[in-house]
Amino acid sequence: MQNNTLTAQQLLDLINEKINTGDYKDAVHKIKMMTARDMINEILMN
Repeated sequence: MQNNTLTAQQLLDLINEKINTGDYKDAVHKIKMMTARDMINEILMN
């Protein structure tokens, strides 16, 4: 079984990279990734 564990920062970096390079299906998918990014940031700040 392969372990694909990411730190929260690595996940944020990956999401940001995908958003910045346009690596998403459509506008709805982009919004979902932006929301996920914002929620991860909010959780980490509290």
